[in-house]
Amino acid sequence: MNKGMDRVRVRRCSWLVSGLAGLCFGGVCSVRVARAAEPQFLPFPSSKGHILEGNWQSCQEADGRYSERVYDHIVNGVGQFEVHMGPRREFAIFRGIQDAHRPHDSPANLLKPYNVEMENNRAKARWEIPSLHLVFSVTLAGGSRTDCESWYILLETVEKTSQ
Repeated sequence: MNKGMDRVRVRRCSWLVSGLAGLCFGGVCSVRVARAAEPQFLPFPSSKGHILEGNWQSCQEADGRYSERVYDHIVNGVGQFEVHMGPRREFAIFRGIQDAHRPHDSPANLLKPYNVEMENNRAKARWEIPSLHLVFSVTLAGGSRTDCESWYILLETVEKTSQ
């Protein structure tokens, strides 16, 4: 990877995360295994401007909790933001990167509301984050496992307008 190239780093929160993590950025896909489990993020080929795109599942673990994925977005070695997917229907984006888990109901979460509501067995949300020039959208995608929620996710950049 080129030193000046944007990259995304997967961070593992051991008490919340299990499974297979994948990521596409700029047409390059990478996969990292946290531990053997069902795939929880399957990447689709990325297009220009797409930071994160694919299918992700939040599955119920043996302790009854649902899994969560945290992605750190790093540009030229500097943490720009972190994206939290899950547990279940919760999503969050925070400025900067930190090792400690941040509560999704925190005022620092840039996604309001952070919990996607279900209507007639359907759920979707779209958030615009002007301060980071991002758009994040999620759509409940169904699936065959009753202990998992499958989501199509898309995090993309928005063109900066010159004044």
